[in-house]
Amino acid sequence: MLNGQRFSAYNGGPEFKFSWGVSFMIHVETQKEVDHYWNALSEGGKELMCGWVEDKFGMVWQVTPNILLELISHKDPIKREKATQAMLKMRKIDISVLKEAVK
Repeated sequence: MLNGQRFSAYNGGPEFKFSWGVSFMIHVETQKEVDHYWNALSEGGKELMCGWVEDKFGMVWQVTPNILLELISHKDPIKREKATQAMLKMRKIDISVLKEAVK
């Protein structure tokens, strides 16, 4: 179960490996939620860039605060660029840094 939803995956053997071509995005609202999912998923896995994390099984997840999506698609191109540049420097997304970048 993933967040109350039934989820099935099958082991296809060594010839079928996980790749970044398939990832799961977790939409969150708060930094507390970002931290919770990031810490849980990175335990035994790898921290990647821009809010991506690989779990201990090799599956890639995107822990994405909704404010990030709002800012990188903002109607103001300057804010959009500032938010994008701030995100590109992060591993785990820091909401306060994003907000500060677009002021």
